[in-house]
Amino acid sequence: MERRDSVLAEELTVLDAGSPLWNAVRPVLHAALRLEQNDESYIWYGWQKQYIDTFLKSLPAKCSLLVGVWETIPTTENDTEHEQLVLGAVCEVIEGEVCAIRTFENLERLGLKPIAQLEPGIQDALELMRVVRAHIAPVAWALFTDKATWYEWLFATGEDGGVRDKVELLVALARQGRCVLMGNSTAHIHDH
Repeated sequence: MERRDSVLAEELTVLDAGSPLWNAVRPVLHAALRLEQNDESYIWYGWQKQYIDTFLKSLPAKCSLLVGVWETIPTTENDTEHEQLVLGAVCEVIEGEVCAIRTFENLERLGLKPIAQLEPGIQDALELMRVVRAHIAPVAWALFTDKATWYEWLFATGEDGGVRDKVELLVALARQGRCVLMGNSTAHIHDH
């Protein structure tokens, strides 16, 4: 039986599924599986499989996608306000399919500093990309943002709950300074 277009590789590898950051990745993977298993008309919060498939097929043959999401933890009696990583994931993409997913915690064994020390700044973003490029694959896209912006982008729908142009929305959020996009494919963002 011939396999139809697919977003996820037939044999998807999930690394470090027991890590604390995996809890934030699991629902996104679950949504991707739902998109994968339904027909082309299925829409999940503005996402539709054909658009994801087109995006993945436009990437280099072997690359990675990163997402880092931080949340501001308010001041407490024992601690000052600080940024905490709440979602950090790397998707390895080969020939337009996601073939492996790992959290940033998996990168510690490859030389990344401890997750608790990662900050939403340019130095840590560049270090994340360096480690991924050296040990996994070149970074096509890296998205770094706060939790509110992540949720706004992830769950935005089109009119009447339909398809939403997620690239257009992400570009708008980046232009507003609400997220940072980096990587080898960011030159194409200006074409949109």
